[in-house]
Amino acid sequence: MPKYRFDEIAINSTAKKKPVEEDKYTYLGLEHLDSGSLKVTRFGSDVAPKGEKLLMKKGDVLFGKRRAYQKKVAIAPFDGIFSAHGMVLRPKEEVINKDFFPLFISSDYFLDAAIKISVGSLSPTINWRDLKGLEFNLPSLEEQKKLAEVLWSINDTLDAYKKLLETTDQLVKSQFIEMFGVPFQNEKRWQTQSLDEICTYLTDGSHYSPKEDANGIYPMLTVKDMTERGFDYGDCKLIGEEEYAKMVANGCVPKVGDVLVAKDGSYFKTAFVIEDEREQAVLSSIAILRPDKAKMVPRFMREYLMSGQVLKAVESEYITGTAIKRVILKKLKTMPIYIPPISMQEKYVALVEQSDKSKFDDEIISNLNLWSCLESIRRIVK
Repeated sequence: MPKYRFDEIAINSTAKKKPVEEDKYTYLGLEHLDSGSLKVTRFGSDVAPKGEKLLMKKGDVLFGKRRAYQKKVAIAPFDGIFSAHGMVLRPKEEVINKDFFPLFISSDYFLDAAIKISVGSLSPTINWRDLKGLEFNLPSLEEQKKLAEVLWSINDTLDAYKKLLETTDQLVKSQFIEMFGVPFQNEKRWQTQSLDEICTYLTDGSHYSPKEDANGIYPMLTVKDMTERGFDYGDCKLIGEEEYAKMVANGCVPKVGDVLVAKDGSYFKTAFVIEDEREQAVLSSIAILRPDKAKMVPRFMREYLMSGQVLKAVESEYITGTAIKRVILKKLKTMPIYIPPISMQEKYVALVEQSDKSKFDDEIISNLNLWSCLESIRRIVK
């Protein structure tokens, strides 16, 4: 196969604009892009984004150049603006087929090569001047067209699989009710304690907002950086030593096993358990719950708090404000929680984790390692 420099394959569109109010509806940030998926399912911002953003056109390929190891690539679903921490790429159609292009950019063949030239430690970034000189082998345009047809067909099958996973997720949630009953009703008569009694440590996070430091190395994360799986570091602030020390003094650095809950009422439905030391960071406006493991498995606490009945109760009883919603943590501490036997908690958590594994497997399959299966696919389409 012939070899091409990346700037012979793709155009890096750098057109920018300073957002105005209406741009908040068509804004895409790195937080809107899902690893392993070329489709965009969420977008927009509550207010107009600050700072210049990249202009994008429907069909452009959006590539997260900051923390590129997260492998975020998507196809722009409409004209709008995109994070300046990304790249807006367009195919040079004399070299690469337009339908094949997004599959190429999302392939491990391209992404692994791009990640290797990232610069920086805590927030590694890819520079165009380094990326444009990388060389890649490409099949002929005719082969690319055939490959694109096969791979997009596979993608459609994966979408159907994702719908099946959504159904499985609903079954797992119904199993919670089957095993433990409806929260607050306690028809199974479990021992019950308040959130404050179950946790050995509970803090509402810092109200101090540190200044971003151009030379900072510590990621400072807010509710907007939270996902069900962990933190998204794409657009987070970086702070320096002095600001970091102040945040540590305020008890805003979680430990492995802590359950993190967003204090912002609009984001309360997002919570997760710190399971890896690499996920630790400085937090702002995120409550840290540290359950007594003799009473409660951290992941079970997370699932309990995120159950539909609890979320409804939080919305009606534990949140204040209208335009800006805030969780009343002082009141949330009094929320009653079931304490089933640890063995039952672990059994349910195992069921949840198996469901998560299926989702993770789907992400791996979705992120097609194009070049590893290229030869076998080429034999099929010839």
